[in-house]
Amino acid sequence: MAGALALTACSGGGGSDDSSPTPSATAAPTSTAGAGDSAGGKASSSGKLQGSWLATTDGKAVALVVTGKQAGLFATGGTVCTGTAGEEAGMQMIHLTCTDGSKDRGTGMVDSVSKASMQVTWSGKVGKETYTKAEGGKLPSGLPTGNLGS
Repeated sequence: MAGALALTACSGGGGSDDSSPTPSATAAPTSTAGAGDSAGGKASSSGKLQGSWLATTDGKAVALVVTGKQAGLFATGGTVCTGTAGEEAGMQMIHLTCTDGSKDRGTGMVDSVSKASMQVTWSGKVGKETYTKAEGGKLPSGLPTGNLGS
């Protein structure tokens, strides 16, 4: 009787006839796992961008932070930029809008990324910029806030 109840519960939740729920139930997890693997593949490749990255360019400290699909860039002198990061057409891309209107780092293509460093080629005048991953995921203190929250 417990077996009959288990079968009833499976068929009641899985579909309208007794023969399709079992294949559907089997196909659904496989299908979901396949979609998860695909999304997981993208997440893991854009996951390499995740974290806090530091660079020094033209004598200015630059911090690039990537969390999920969100990106933020802060540079000494008051530059604050926000935007997105992730995979586009098989490439890792970063798109930023800066509060000061600067287009120096508007769109960046990630040339290479490892556990310790990342190289980005920006479409603006900055060109190639090499970042080092911040230790422990922590940024140094004293970064500009650009009047965030106003």
